[in-house]
Amino acid sequence: MGFLSGNIACTRFNIVSRREDIDFESAAFRLIQPGSNITESVGFVSFEIDEPYEAGHGRYAFRVRIDKISVDSTMVKERWRELIKADLDAGRKVGPKAKKKLKELAEQEILSQSAPRSKVIEAVIDGDILYLGSTSKGLIGTVLSLLQGVGVEVEYKTPWLDAGLEEEPSELIDLKEPGQSLYGCRFLKGLLEDEEIFVEPEKGSVKLIAANHAKVTLAGEVLGELDRYIEEGAELLAAKLILVEIPLTFDGMAYRLNALKLDNVKADHWTEVLDERLELLKGVWEKLDEKYTAIMGTELPKPAAAAVVPNEESPADTENAPEPGSEEADVTTEDAPPF
Repeated sequence: MGFLSGNIACTRFNIVSRREDIDFESAAFRLIQPGSNITESVGFVSFEIDEPYEAGHGRYAFRVRIDKISVDSTMVKERWRELIKADLDAGRKVGPKAKKKLKELAEQEILSQSAPRSKVIEAVIDGDILYLGSTSKGLIGTVLSLLQGVGVEVEYKTPWLDAGLEEEPSELIDLKEPGQSLYGCRFLKGLLEDEEIFVEPEKGSVKLIAANHAKVTLAGEVLGELDRYIEEGAELLAAKLILVEIPLTFDGMAYRLNALKLDNVKADHWTEVLDERLELLKGVWEKLDEKYTAIMGTELPKPAAAAVVPNEESPADTENAPEPGSEEADVTTEDAPPF
């Protein structure tokens, strides 16, 4: 599932600055070696084995792999008890310090026997936009931190941030994450009146804040209840929609896509598949941006081009890189949208 096949989740970012040639290999993924005390490894991997990260002019395709070993506390406790019993049976005194050392030994033994669990997040840098294949706050943070380490600085891309709009106060909505806005909630409500967009009629799912401040999730045949909540003044957060026959979940508050169903593509090379699938994805985003302009009456400016920094310089040292939050820069779930 992702950029090459299946459904896709996507969060967009404007690239504020990047190095002239992005050195992904400097932060490449490394396997956790057996017997190591390391419990987590994070790094870049290419889309295909031994393939370059550059996938066209101004385009980089990469994956971020996260391997993590979680030590089972129950197994540690059982092994700890076994070690204590063995010492007692051998006639050795087991005081507090000895118990502490035995517990550390039990943890090390269980750690050495535990296999890591892996997660892979796909992403594409296309010109001045980063398309990140996740809506999870934790995973997004991991990827952005890794990109920052190789000289790529980004800000969340939403219509209200691109337009430099000030946030409106709300008694219902508590905005906790970067990029979230009441504008997105109002836009989602306006989408429901658009003739090209429908709420999923049978297996629907809608998340909202009711007028009495209650958090509500509707599931199944949601239309009747949804209309009632809207009439009572509810704010919509996210919903399963059908956009011109394309099913997706739209997190309006953060302007993110989840469970977007794109057509599979057959081609001789993975870069050809990526080209076509990325065009389909960009088409969905462009349609939503057009709808936002029509519904909210806000003309979206073209974001400033990313500052490309020569490799010997650091983006933080260049005077050409826009300051975060400036008009030249643009600034988001699983923790994710609720579906």
